[in-house]
Formats: sequence, C-alpha cells, structure tokens
Amino acid sequence: MYLFKSTIIDAPVANVWRVLRNFDSVPLWSTDVSEAVIEDGGVADRIGCIRRLTLPDGSFFRETLLALSDADHSFSYDIIESPLPVSNYVATQRFTPVTTTGQTFTAWAVNFEVSDEDAAQMRKVIGTAIFESGFEGMKNYFEHTPK
Repeated sequence: MYLFKSTIIDAPVANVWRVLRNFDSVPLWSTDVSEAVIEDGGVADRIGCIRRLTLPDGSFFRETLLALSDADHSFSYDIIESPLPVSNYVATQRFTPVTTTGQTFTAWAVNFEVSDEDAAQMRKVIGTAIFESGFEGMKNYFEHTPK
C-alpha cells in the first residue's frame, strides 16, 4: 500500500530541518510519542541508527534511519518492530522551501504491505493518526518556536 500526505509549515525550511533531521526529535513535536531513544547510544543522524519510540500507553516502535540528505532536507526510515500489522514499511519525509512565503512544504510518503482485512484500518491509522497528527504537532511546535 502507498500513502502520501503533505502540508505547509509556517516556518523556514532551515528551522524545520534543524529539528526534524534529528531522528530522535519526535517527542519535541508529537504528543503521541512520550520518548525517543537512539539504541546503543548511537548518534541521531547516523545512517543505520535505530530509534525506539515509546507511546504513552507503553507500546513502542523500533525504526532504522535508512537515508538522510541535508541537501534535499529528507530522510527515510523503516519499521523493524511495532504493534501495527504491517511489513516492509519504508517511509520518507521531505521538507522543501516555499520560496515566495518562507514556509516549508512538508511531504510524508510510505510504502508497506498489509493484509486485505487490515488495509482500511492501516490507511486510517497511518494516514490520519500518524501522518496528519504528526503534521499538526509539527505545525504547533514551529508556531511556538522563534523563527
């Protein structure tokens, strides 16, 4: 299954990228994640590092940073362990300057495999509860962060 969501963040791409390029920054901008830790004391922008995201209910996700580009303001990651009934999950987040307004165009795309019986639920969970909620958290964080 392929999902794509996008939004505009009212902050310059340099400000957005400074925060979001850190693979363990999720709790700064997402109320859905209570803790993010890079396992084995790794560095949060090193390809191959694994982050563990803990949710308020105690469940967790383990994800690998697959690619990070400062030139393109993008990173890709996979899920190696989660409570979701998905496999081969690989997502990319990209942040592009909107040159006429100083804002940031933000895109989040993912490919994953899911059974037919779980497809509709995962489209809603990933597309809405994760991506759209994440965008709202990013917008809120940068709205309250000096530009």
